[in-house]
Amino acid sequence: MLLNVSYSDKNISRKIDNEVGKPFTLKERFKMGGIGSPKLEITAASVEIRNLLILDNNANTCNIEMRPKGIILGFRSLLESYALIIPYYKLTLYKGDFAVYSIYKDNYFVKVRSDTKAIQKFFKKLLDYKADNAPTSIEDL
Repeated sequence: MLLNVSYSDKNISRKIDNEVGKPFTLKERFKMGGIGSPKLEITAASVEIRNLLILDNNANTCNIEMRPKGIILGFRSLLESYALIIPYYKLTLYKGDFAVYSIYKDNYFVKVRSDTKAIQKFFKKLLDYKADNAPTSIEDL
């Protein structure tokens, strides 16, 4: 679900909270060592996201916020803030070419450059959290 989150709207906040859960508490954030990614440089994106990014001449960057049931991938275009809401059960993460991670949800995707240790550490934390909190699959029983 791609949303314009520039303005405070209770309906949009409710949709986000229903999809990926309420934000972590401050105590949980400290315990996890932070829930936000460093600034990520976008190298490629799906058509809907690319159409928003090409509207201005700014650098195409995004960030990721972890939530209990998913992630929020946020980016800006033309002074507006957009968020791609991705629950963990729809999140697919690929480590493709050298220093490039691909984040997929249904027909949306974003490819980001991961050339620093901090970015790679964040993606490892994200994958570990997703694996630890995934529902039990039939094969595990």
